[in-house]
Amino acid sequence: METKVLDVSGKEVGKADLPERIFGHTPSKRFLHEFVTVYLANQRAWTSNTKGRSEVSGGGRKPWKQKHTGRARAGSNRSGLWRHGAIIHGPRMGRGSRLDFPRQKAKLALAQALSARAADDGLVCVKELAVKEPKTKLMAAVLAKLGCEGRTLVVLEAPDATLARACRNLPTVAIRLAADVNAYEVLNCRKLVITQPALEKLGARWN
Repeated sequence: METKVLDVSGKEVGKADLPERIFGHTPSKRFLHEFVTVYLANQRAWTSNTKGRSEVSGGGRKPWKQKHTGRARAGSNRSGLWRHGAIIHGPRMGRGSRLDFPRQKAKLALAQALSARAADDGLVCVKELAVKEPKTKLMAAVLAKLGCEGRTLVVLEAPDATLARACRNLPTVAIRLAADVNAYEVLNCRKLVITQPALEKLGARWN
């Protein structure tokens, strides 16, 4: 399987091989849905916290005696039935635990996501990606020449501070390293822009 290699002006300058072991998969919606569900669940901070009976103020003595008052029995004003009392079955910090997803399955999910992006012409391979100055308009012009509209994921081989600064004011553009990209990020973009060195480094993850 091959793909065109473009320069920053959008002109074809060669061809690049897409490894079959990465881009030759048939995507499974059920499998990718499983990965995305686990990934998004693990992004949650789980910081919501409500107070139980042992944490709210009050309590101590019994509000009134057990019998002969004509009122319902009450043992504490900390009860969840009372105003300013505890929250019954409320969210507790730390209750949500991190969901496990085997590394090999995550690797397969990434391969399926990359295969899906290549199959729908959402993959754009560039020989190299760089801008002279960290200016948003320069990066926007490059992406326009590459035919990238909407959500775009740029995959690089190594960090590039100039490119990162040029992209940070583009709300629909994200930059990731080839060593860190995952299936959710690939599926969440309409165009995947990957440099040729990053493509080679991505292939090294499957060696």
